[in-house]
Amino acid sequence: MGPGLPDPHPAIVSDAPGRPTRQHTVLAPVFRGRRQTGVRFAFFTRILQAGVFTTRRRFRAHEEFRAIAPPTNEPRINDRIRAREVRLVGQDGEQIGIKPLSEALNIARATGLDLVEVADQARPPVCRIMDYGKFKYEADQRAKESRKKASNLTVKEMKYRPKIGIGDFDTKTRKVESFLGEGHKVKVTIMFRGREMQHPELGRKILDKVAVAISHVGKVEFHPRQDGRNMVMVLAPDKQAQARHQKEQKKAAAEAAENEATALNSAEEAEKNSSEEEE
Repeated sequence: MGPGLPDPHPAIVSDAPGRPTRQHTVLAPVFRGRRQTGVRFAFFTRILQAGVFTTRRRFRAHEEFRAIAPPTNEPRINDRIRAREVRLVGQDGEQIGIKPLSEALNIARATGLDLVEVADQARPPVCRIMDYGKFKYEADQRAKESRKKASNLTVKEMKYRPKIGIGDFDTKTRKVESFLGEGHKVKVTIMFRGREMQHPELGRKILDKVAVAISHVGKVEFHPRQDGRNMVMVLAPDKQAQARHQKEQKKAAAEAAENEATALNSAEEAEKNSSEEEE
């Protein structure tokens, strides 16, 4: 009998002469004085439970030690390429042509580089001669930078009131421009209170002013809509508008510098003429 299982044949003891009784010393704390049929049922139930538990544990251990090859998205290189012939591309991007795999491997090994299958769906597959270690490192760095940029870009929020003052409006709008310039999206919210809900046109007027003020760095992605007691508009960065704005700024700066230089030359000429007249 295994540990933790009740004895199916408890000992027969006698409390008084001539009166034998069954005393369930092991089963009494569990079954609380049930009849013999209940004791047998509980006993076989425990046996079944122990068997199922043992089978399930062996199954988990069997699954744990199974050798499963992890999936990979890396291209095949060198001897792992399966095609008989490949379209070979040189290290500098030159088209070498269709070559047998053995010849392509010899060309790659002669240059001390790897043969990498860059387009396995083509017929024949396209392979390129390159330093695969360097290529993989640069790809990992680009992926890391893209993940970093994606995690840093979030949706900012700026809240306005229908009766906001000019100074607060300018301050908040400059902050919205800064967020858009950094590449973030901005959720502009107009908060209504009390009877202000009866005049939604005030909130729409403020949102229109914000959209006009940031038109050189962003654009309206979601137009104003009522959301409960708030009115919401979403702005997104506009790369083309930012490029045009920067170009206009450079042009204005160049014109200002040219005008300043012209003014200085005019002042110098006037001073020179006055000095000649005095002489």
